Amino acid sequence: MKRYFLAILAVFTILSMNAQDAQTPLVQVGDVLEIGSPDAPRYKHIYFPRPNFIIKKGGIANYKRMRGKKVVVTSVEEKKDGTLQIKIKRADGGKFFNSHTLVSVDLKNALESGELNVL
Repeated sequence: MKRYFLAILAVFTILSMNAQDAQTPLVQVGDVLEIGSPDAPRYKHIYFPRPNFIIKKGGIANYKRMRGKKVVVTSVEEKKDGTLQIKIKRADGGKFFNSHTLVSVDLKNALESGELNVL
């Protein structure tokens, strides 16, 4: 009887620890991050607009110029599927590609792939 009780207690302790870790966000509103280089020709986890939308708004679709740009987190939202999505804006106050002010990011995957770096 004691073995079962200890096993159940251990399971609940581990589950509660994991639940607390999941609730702690990696970044907060106002944190400064840096855009890194993508693994592919385009960014996969930073949801930059497609080139035709950039051009329609009068911008220049040059993704290479985004490398090294400092960005500020404006909102943090956890989706229903458990992913952490943030919105970013440029730290210097400019627009991405001279056409878009805010961009959405899948935070966990962007950090893992090196598309986004914490300063």
